[in-house]
Amino acid sequence: MKLQQTPLPGVFVAESIPHVDQRGAFLRCFCDSELAPVLGSRRIRQINHSRTSRVGALRGLHYQFPPHAEMKLIRCLKGKVWDVAVDLRCGSPTFLQWHAEELTPDNAKLFVLPEGCAHGFQVLEPDSELLYLHTAPYHPKAEGGVAWNDPRLAISWPLPPVDLSQRDNNHPWLALNFEGITP
Repeated sequence: MKLQQTPLPGVFVAESIPHVDQRGAFLRCFCDSELAPVLGSRRIRQINHSRTSRVGALRGLHYQFPPHAEMKLIRCLKGKVWDVAVDLRCGSPTFLQWHAEELTPDNAKLFVLPEGCAHGFQVLEPDSELLYLHTAPYHPKAEGGVAWNDPRLAISWPLPPVDLSQRDNNHPWLALNFEGITP
């Protein structure tokens, strides 16, 4: 895996190189030793899989409050998504900035979001599937969310958003005095 730092400190893209031959392809999806520079002492505690059917569907922006904050590692298994990280970390030099990556099975990117970053994505191909690796288990009482259309973030979604869950559609805009979360 080749680690590339994005403009947001601590947000990485890990590029895997698939082995392709006449039979098909083989790809290493996760390797703790190769990801050690970003994982540090964290361990993967939970793995989730999502499938989103409709093109334009949007999920997010989600995060967990400390002490249940989590690093997320996201890979697209099928289809194509536009995956977004938003820096909500208190004192970060890129506070309230976002970075997006297009994830597909062919580009084999693993998007790595540290604690204190919100995550969301928009589906660009029908029936897209994501695999998420989390360094903390989900805690419903620790969940947080930010509105996908918050003007302070000004995220440029590639398509008009559709199929938002009631929860995602009701996430608040950031308060004007929002100073961030401490991961």
